[in-house]
Amino acid sequence: MRISWLAFKSLGRGIANTYGAFQTYYQGALLEDQSSSRISWIGSIQAFMLNFAGGFLTGPIYDAGYMRELIYVGTVTAVFGMMMTSICKEYWQFILAQGLTVGVGAGCLLLPSVAVMPAYFKTRRALATGIGASGSSIGLCHSRGIIYPIVFHRLQPVIGFGWATRVIAFIMLATLAIPITVMRAKNFPSTRRPFIDTKVLREVPYVLFTFGEFCGFAGLYLPFFYIQTYAISKSIVSPNLGFYMLSFVNAGSFFGRIVPNFFSDRIGPLNVIMPFSILCGIIAFSWTSIQSTGSLIIFCISYGFFSGTFVSITGPALATLSPDLALVGTHMGMSFAFSAMGVLIGNPVAGVLLDSAGWIGPAAFCGSANVLAGLFIAAARWWKVGWKVWVKV
Repeated sequence: MRISWLAFKSLGRGIANTYGAFQTYYQGALLEDQSSSRISWIGSIQAFMLNFAGGFLTGPIYDAGYMRELIYVGTVTAVFGMMMTSICKEYWQFILAQGLTVGVGAGCLLLPSVAVMPAYFKTRRALATGIGASGSSIGLCHSRGIIYPIVFHRLQPVIGFGWATRVIAFIMLATLAIPITVMRAKNFPSTRRPFIDTKVLREVPYVLFTFGEFCGFAGLYLPFFYIQTYAISKSIVSPNLGFYMLSFVNAGSFFGRIVPNFFSDRIGPLNVIMPFSILCGIIAFSWTSIQSTGSLIIFCISYGFFSGTFVSITGPALATLSPDLALVGTHMGMSFAFSAMGVLIGNPVAGVLLDSAGWIGPAAFCGSANVLAGLFIAAARWWKVGWKVWVKV
């Protein structure tokens, strides 16, 4: 069961992060006539559909008892989307296949991978969530991984883009066979939850945290999308080594999804995610000062660590702020749907800044968004418990 989480979760939240390997390739080959901003729309739409469908649309379907149906549909849709990506030639085709189709498929898989875990853990649920989320950093399936950017980089020059992408799709199918076979939900809610609960919008800590989540996700993915392009274009590393930078980011994210969650169970998720978001922004501000291979690798691992914390602790933090635990799924879905807008616009905005102002633009945008997220979360914490420092929240 626990192994299946790792395979399953690897096609959940992390779906957008390995897109950086494709972004670098598209800018230099298939879509070289397109701007950085336009190319980034492919990955941004993918990440938006992941968060919007996975956090909002599929919730009532899961609550109605159709978990396995979501897994089947998500598996077929995501794999089909990657297969179609392998034969794409035009920009709009990549939008439909890799952006919309893969994003919707991954969104169908996201909620089952998250919602099934709490039923198996009465204590240390945040740590369990972090361990499950770490599967997407290892790369047991497609997108957010140490392994799959390397697979794409090594195979593409040998067998071409089409077959390299199809190999990844076949591995997706093989790894998803594990959760299809063994995943079971212990129970489902006795009553169906609504899509929207307007009463929660009067809860100031929840609203402040949701704005923080929006800001965080607007800037969070920028190094995942652009770090390889930056490393190669600035000649900091050789092109061959540059393609491994995304794997270094994901290696840091692997530990960032486990270690802080261990402390989250003890001191509370808000007390962890708040400083980590601010530190993530501070690290992002140093992006353009990197001048050596060693400092670039340190940046990648450090940013991956702190950004991984933001991704893995948002769920437990929202559960803490939800005024009605019976509707916590609805409240999470609403928050994820709003934050998905940040994912949608953040990367294209950074692309425009890159094309107009150089690399200082994306670095400043990324750092500012993450710091602002931390400040919103700090405000949410203050509104909930005041100036108390030693309190679990």
